[in-house]
Amino acid sequence: MLKKIHGLLEKLNIPNWLAILLFVCLLLRIPSFFEPYYYGDEMIYLTLGQGLRQGVPLYSGLHDNKPPVLYLIAALAGSLVWFKVFLAVASLISIVLFAKIVKIIFDLPAGRVINKPKAEKVSVVLFALFTTLPLLEGNIANAENFMMAFSLGGIYILLSKKLNIKNLLFSGILFGISFLTKIPALLDLPIIIVFWIITTQLNKENVIKILRNSLYLTLGFLIPVVLSLIWYGVSGHLGDYLKAAFMQNVSYVSSWRPSDVQKSFLVRNAPLLIRFLIASFGIIITFIFRKKLSKPFILASVWLMLSLFAATLSERPYPHYLLQSAGPIVILLGILFTQKTVEQSLVVIPLLFAFLVPVYYKFWYYPTTSYYFRFIKYMTGISSKDKYFSAFNKYTQRNYQIANFLVSSSYKKDKVFVWGPDSPTIYALSRRIPPIKYVADYHVFDYSSKGEIVKMLSSNKPRFIIITSEAKPFLEMTSLLRQNYLPVNRIDDAEIWSLIN
Repeated sequence: MLKKIHGLLEKLNIPNWLAILLFVCLLLRIPSFFEPYYYGDEMIYLTLGQGLRQGVPLYSGLHDNKPPVLYLIAALAGSLVWFKVFLAVASLISIVLFAKIVKIIFDLPAGRVINKPKAEKVSVVLFALFTTLPLLEGNIANAENFMMAFSLGGIYILLSKKLNIKNLLFSGILFGISFLTKIPALLDLPIIIVFWIITTQLNKENVIKILRNSLYLTLGFLIPVVLSLIWYGVSGHLGDYLKAAFMQNVSYVSSWRPSDVQKSFLVRNAPLLIRFLIASFGIIITFIFRKKLSKPFILASVWLMLSLFAATLSERPYPHYLLQSAGPIVILLGILFTQKTVEQSLVVIPLLFAFLVPVYYKFWYYPTTSYYFRFIKYMTGISSKDKYFSAFNKYTQRNYQIANFLVSSSYKKDKVFVWGPDSPTIYALSRRIPPIKYVADYHVFDYSSKGEIVKMLSSNKPRFIIITSEAKPFLEMTSLLRQNYLPVNRIDDAEIWSLIN
């Protein structure tokens, strides 16, 4: 068995140190396989995935505001533990691809890294830790963790393969799939194009070559995007697809500043324009001083500017947004820790941007040490399963009990409606879906209204309605319950109403 593994590693050109690192990262992911159903975004993905498994169309049947790839992965997984397994596989692939990219980068002509092996190892180890540990939600099956593998695959092809039509198209397809995982991946596409422009002597022949390669790369990018449009167009859901996956993301950019909603488009999006100008200025400065900079420094700086702009599109402080910037940050840190030239000092400038952004936007972070100590206590029997689950969310036990009730009291085809912040968790746990397309209460607040929801429920009555204590009651819902439902159970602070039939 060990010989087979060793042979596979040799075939994939994975050195022993990288194999050990991958094994360590896999060990660090073991606690994620035992996490309860609790994290809101994961629960939404699993609920929409469950809807897909039941034949419910995305966006028109069940709603969320991301492109379809993540929901397809959730549908294929079918449960949280398999979702985490797919996450682990995607993460290991990303680490291997990044290791290969870093090796290529530090071998680029004009690279001035003195201790290249050390620089590679420092960069890859830091990347593996940043994208694995809970600090930046590396343990959560968010879109960034999956799109990273596709984008890194596209970058690797462009740096390592002959730039013929086949490789350019395939690289573009990977960027397109990454974009269909989450919109900010669009900013990964121009990284290498800008790198070509900065590092190539811009004569007529080279300009034509860059334009040609960029054209084929863009065509490849458009292939999966256009195919998705055709699919939803043929199925009759194109309007809902465009609105939910793309158009609603425009308003999402400034939604963290609700007071600006009434302001003009230009005023409302002025912060976005300023960030764009800062990123552009950084790239222009890199172009001006390109002859004095190494190619690893140039590529990492361009990558960082574009990825930081992508991470701050919505101005929301979710730590998993920063995963998109992990690659260039650790490359620059690798240069900082191993190079003993003037460039070691210069690298502080882009790194300063990398660390100022999380501070300025007050990005959250999650404790790491306590995460693992909590798991160790659970596995050694010091903490009970109930206590372990409750440490993630105080309503976890209640949600599991509600889901158990729904599973034992209804058929899978029965619709249920949950009103409260934990509605996606209960849907995902019970594998029941609502009769309306909104699966989270904030979907209702952002894209509909309470009155409209009650109208939908009145015309397509669910088998059960669950009202949790965190939800604010409203008159229309109370009227619907009194006329058509009976209270049949109460689990902690949640009321369960059953349709009278």
